[in-house]
Amino acid sequence: MRKRRDPIKDTAREVRVFRARSLLAALLVLLMAGGLGARLFYLQVVEHDVFTTRSEKNRVRVEPLPPTRGLIYDRQGELVAENRPTYNLTIVRERVQDIDATLDRLVDILGLDETQVEAFRKRSRQRQRPYQPALLMSDLSERQIARLAVNRYRLPGVEVEAQWLRHYPSPKIMAHVLGYVGRINEQELASLDSGNYAGTHYIGKTGIEKQYEEALHGKAGLRKVETNARGRVLRELERTPPEPGKDLTLTIDTRLQQMAYDLLDGRRGSIVAIQPQTGDILAMVSAPGFDSNEFVTGISYKDYQSLQEDLDLPLFNRAVRGHYPIGSTIKPFEALAALQNDVVTPQEVIYDPGYYKLPNDSRHYRNWLRWGHGRVDLERALAVSNNTYFYTMAHRLGIDALSSFMYKFGFGEVTSLDVQGASSGTVPSREWKREKYGQAWYPGETLSAGIGQGYWMVTPLQLATAEATLANRGEWVRPHLAKRVGETPIEPPFKNTKPDVKLDKDVWWDDVFNGMEKVVSGREGTARHIGKGLKYDMAGKSGTAQVFSLGQNQKYDADELKERLRDHALFTAFAPVDDPQIAIAVIVENAGGGSSHAAGLARALADEWLLPDEENTHQAEELIKEDVEVEGT
Repeated sequence: MRKRRDPIKDTAREVRVFRARSLLAALLVLLMAGGLGARLFYLQVVEHDVFTTRSEKNRVRVEPLPPTRGLIYDRQGELVAENRPTYNLTIVRERVQDIDATLDRLVDILGLDETQVEAFRKRSRQRQRPYQPALLMSDLSERQIARLAVNRYRLPGVEVEAQWLRHYPSPKIMAHVLGYVGRINEQELASLDSGNYAGTHYIGKTGIEKQYEEALHGKAGLRKVETNARGRVLRELERTPPEPGKDLTLTIDTRLQQMAYDLLDGRRGSIVAIQPQTGDILAMVSAPGFDSNEFVTGISYKDYQSLQEDLDLPLFNRAVRGHYPIGSTIKPFEALAALQNDVVTPQEVIYDPGYYKLPNDSRHYRNWLRWGHGRVDLERALAVSNNTYFYTMAHRLGIDALSSFMYKFGFGEVTSLDVQGASSGTVPSREWKREKYGQAWYPGETLSAGIGQGYWMVTPLQLATAEATLANRGEWVRPHLAKRVGETPIEPPFKNTKPDVKLDKDVWWDDVFNGMEKVVSGREGTARHIGKGLKYDMAGKSGTAQVFSLGQNQKYDADELKERLRDHALFTAFAPVDDPQIAIAVIVENAGGGSSHAAGLARALADEWLLPDEENTHQAEELIKEDVEVEGT
């Protein structure tokens, strides 16, 4: 019987399995397609607005447009602070994947030295608003710009931007007046208007640049640009132009400012000149100066340390912050105080044996002329700067009456309208000493105050301000540096910011002025040598301010002292007397007598202002000479 063979494959079973798997696969494909379709529907329909906005943000970028900083001119229209085109290197940290690698690449491309690298990395870490460009480097060279352009594809988030950079044509002579701009630091960033300062890297740090920052800066604009995937700008879509800063016109006369700086001739000191009738500050020099341009792009640590450690303190603004004893330049004001308080008359004569003694006190308070001036009245006391006369006046007045009168001329307070960083100085009184030292006031201290020594501290600006008020016969005009902001002139309230100085008798002004004229033109005047060839009437007062106090029997000998322990030379003046056009205060540190070493500077400066078209036959070198014994206080 033939056996039945079993089939090798069960085709029916395989068909069933295949159909089942095909159905399962089809269901899986349908399920995935449904999920994909649902996701696409969600993204394309439900979330359409959200992703459209995101896409637009990736394609369209809003960039700030910093305003152009306003220019600064002197009173004659000469440019003293300008803007010059430059290229800056910036980075937007949020657009950089590896900041350290990018910085290393930039350092290599730019060829920076070790000092520059340290500053470079420090700036890259400085806090910045999100998506705002951080300034890495200013004033790029053409070579650096070319190398950055070649490597641009390797530097996402890094840009080279063209901007205007502040530049000062006369940096040293104008450094303390103008101040300077510098990079915005973290503290300033936190307090500034983020919208108005977006894209701005510099801000006024000192001087006029800081005082008028709001006007000089202007208002920022913006633009919308289309970018590619790398963030590079393809085209501009919309623009709101920035509003440039307002130009500033100063009261300063650059010609006079330059001359004042040259007259100091490398010595430490300050000269301030004011137009009495208007309060215009014509010159305000502090020497030595410094190159303010170095601070704009960022001064190196080594150079900054060198300036800070310089014993001559070039960064210190002596004109507004320097504290000096007022010396004998106090005497015209003290004479007015004595007249107003009825403790003396112009005709009263006092005998000077060379010293003054307080009642029941054996100490001798010396006149600068050891054997004395004999019989002196008010005019002669001013002309020869007699100490004994003013010791007597101070004792009769008392310190409180003297101090309260000195306040009327602006001493002991900041009276300037727009001088940034001005100091108030010190006007001593009983109450002041009690509050500061917890001690009583002594009669001998009143005598020292009467010749401008002791606790008195004034700034050159205060001294010039007081001299201008004196020249105005007590009419108060507030000193200021700005003449116009944009097209808007700076108008009062210059006057009436302080009450005018009123005297019971107007003739007393003439009595004091006559004495001050004799200082310059009188036969005995302490500064009579500068009166030679004078073509106008000048009223002046010399002063010598001690750096340290002498004992009763000690004699001052400059040759035996170190240079920085010698007396300061002071001189104040105004001219012409009948129609004052200029009031001047000169302080030369450690130079000696004010008659010998400061008066000539005031005369030369007054000549330059009052006789600009005439040849100046009295050069400073001829005027600054010791042909007259100088007074000491």
